[in-house]
Amino acid sequence: MDITQLFDDDSAVSPVIGVILMVAITVILAAVIATFVLGLGDSVSNTAPQASFSFNYDTDEDPNQLDITHNGGDTIEAQLLSVSSDEDFKDPDDDVTDSRSAAWSDFDAFSEGSQIAAGNTLTIAEEGSSDFDQATVRVTFQSEEGDTSATLAEWTGPGA
Repeated sequence: MDITQLFDDDSAVSPVIGVILMVAITVILAAVIATFVLGLGDSVSNTAPQASFSFNYDTDEDPNQLDITHNGGDTIEAQLLSVSSDEDFKDPDDDVTDSRSAAWSDFDAFSEGSQIAAGNTLTIAEEGSSDFDQATVRVTFQSEEGDTSATLAEWTGPGA
């Protein structure tokens, strides 16, 4: 056996593996570039927070009140959360009156920059002739850029 024949053998697998690797790198690079060119990379970070809210309707108070409590999930800035209703409501401790929508930061209990975390409660009360018994109340999130919004929780009165 001639030892030099082993060094002259060109029947290796290396060229095939090299071509496969070059094709794979090209496909991956094209996919990454296409993601950024089409703007798909931006939408990944613009998702709504995940949070759980509960509602407690108290008819023993005059006017009737609805407590909205953050039960868990992401902490959210007060100015990015709003409460809306198809009936007028007010802040029982403040001047937010005759409103059907208000940011959490508009209420005395919270200010702009406040962080809404598990255990925080917002109380709204019926205003004038409104009746929460017939109302639908929503907690919504609006991103700082204004391009993402989502309804995080919804409550419908017992008489609706």
